[in-house]
Amino acid sequence: MMKLLASLIFFTRLPFWRIADVPPVYFKRVVDYWPFVGWLTGGIMAGSLWVFAQILPIPIAALLALIARLLVTGALHEDGLADFCDGFGGGTSREKILFIMKDSHIGTYGVIGLILYFGLMWNALTTLPISLACCGILAGDAWSKFCSAQVINTLPYARKEEEAKAKVIYDRMDLKTQLLILLAGALPVLLFLDSCYWWATLAPALVVVFFISLMRKRIQGYTGDCCGAVFLCSELSFYLIINLIYHNL
Repeated sequence: MMKLLASLIFFTRLPFWRIADVPPVYFKRVVDYWPFVGWLTGGIMAGSLWVFAQILPIPIAALLALIARLLVTGALHEDGLADFCDGFGGGTSREKILFIMKDSHIGTYGVIGLILYFGLMWNALTTLPISLACCGILAGDAWSKFCSAQVINTLPYARKEEEAKAKVIYDRMDLKTQLLILLAGALPVLLFLDSCYWWATLAPALVVVFFISLMRKRIQGYTGDCCGAVFLCSELSFYLIINLIYHNL
């Protein structure tokens, strides 16, 4: 229970810290329950989209749903995406990339990355029927978090622990934990999406493989910013493939 609570505290801005005082050691295992956090963040985003769509045009409802998740997560992953784009876009060496990613200022690549991400995300949601968009969010959030969690099991951390933004390096998962988060990621897909859309699960997996290869080549490891960027890109790919399937049925 402490691991789950640590994950909820780390990955959201909701006051879960009031429930109990979580020892620091548990924050090394927050990725173990990342897909379970996806149940909450995906549920809030999908629920917001559904509610707002009953009283507002779908384009506005989709934007408000995106804002709702940003408020819940504190834009944690979006900050990682911006830093990732700045670092990998402007850095010419491992040291330069890591230095740029740690800089709190946003650069041109980060701005462009966020604009492209939100533009594609908004369009992906607004071009689907509201029911399918909501079900896609419920499934895509958790599944993409499961896929993205494989980064920490595949690559070493690229910095020393004291240099990490969150001052913590995630522990790799054992087989039991891997099976648990596979269940957590796959269950919403099985429950909320018709089988014809299950093909969309391949997209996040392929995106994660691509990013792992890129990070291994450029910085010989990963950072927290990398994890956030990988999650958002893999989740976006999930919705894009659902769109592709829907519009070609």
